[in-house]
Amino acid sequence: MRATDVSFRYRRGDPWVLSGASLDLAPGAVAEITGPNGTGKSTLLRLLAGLLRPVRGLIEERPAVIGYAPERFPSAQPFTVAAYLRHMAAIRRVAVPEELTARLGMDHLLGQKLPDLSKGSAHKVGLAQALAGEPGLLILDEPFAGLDVTARAELSVIVTEIAARGGIVVASDHQGDLRAVPGVTRYEVRDGKITQVARVVEDDPLTTLTIKLPQSRAAALAARLRAEGHEVS
Repeated sequence: MRATDVSFRYRRGDPWVLSGASLDLAPGAVAEITGPNGTGKSTLLRLLAGLLRPVRGLIEERPAVIGYAPERFPSAQPFTVAAYLRHMAAIRRVAVPEELTARLGMDHLLGQKLPDLSKGSAHKVGLAQALAGEPGLLILDEPFAGLDVTARAELSVIVTEIAARGGIVVASDHQGDLRAVPGVTRYEVRDGKITQVARVVEDDPLTTLTIKLPQSRAAALAARLRAEGHEVS
């Protein structure tokens, strides 16, 4: 997927949020979007997701299935969690994400009404609908905010899995959890442009740790360790 010379402002005469910004993401890319508050990170995410159209420039070769989770889930809707997920799956013509609700630890929420959810629980609902249908492009705006430790770890694993099958993941993440995903590339939005941030290599020697555990749990643990950036053999 490519964004080429993209410029955007919300109204004629307003300052440009983005001006001649470009971004090229290959299949399997995981991109972290950084930058000071108010520089256009969320606007860029909505442009990449197709929710906004550039005033100038092009965004090309978007994958067919796109998942988008906003920073603030709109919970003031007349649905239970289960009904909302069915409704969104029908609109997007994808399968209801039954496995994902279990992985995110939200099965106990399915019968609750959206307005009754806590911020963290509502955030899980937004993630579940975005992850439905094995998206080829997953756009996440502060996906780890408000999540419990288990859900944060599981989301890192899910992002790793999407990238491994050739999907593209783009996210802003003040929590820093995304940086544990192998191969993540950081981009900064500043002064209307997008610039790749050089990766800092830490001088920390590697060590080998041997763990014995039941065979049935080995695959899940290996996936979690890889999501945290560790080498597993």
